[in-house]
Amino acid sequence: MSKKKVLIVEDDNFVAEVYSTKLLEMGHEIQIAQNGEEGLSLVEKGKPDLILLDIIMPVMGGIEMLEELKKNEEWKNIPVILLTNVGEKESIQKVRGLGVQDYLIKSHFTPAEVIEKIEAILGK
Repeated sequence: MSKKKVLIVEDDNFVAEVYSTKLLEMGHEIQIAQNGEEGLSLVEKGKPDLILLDIIMPVMGGIEMLEELKKNEEWKNIPVILLTNVGEKESIQKVRGLGVQDYLIKSHFTPAEVIEKIEAILGK
């Protein structure tokens, strides 16, 4: 499988580290942003193959970042997996409406399961 570029947008360094380590081991290229604003500037520099996105972050949250991505013709089809602790129905409906690939609650999935989902999307 060719090297894929994954952007992790997550303000929790531990979580970002867990996923980046795992994905690097699998031969992917990783970029990490601490918030949506940083995430968007990394997308501008080079389009990732997939974005792993947290929702609650300082400066710009995940939903705002997602809305910005969807407004842009070039970026709107980048697969996005939301990985969050937020399980409110409104948030889930809102992001589903924005066309995310998957919505995962951090506490319900092990990193290995999340990586499997990432691989499934990247393998498409």
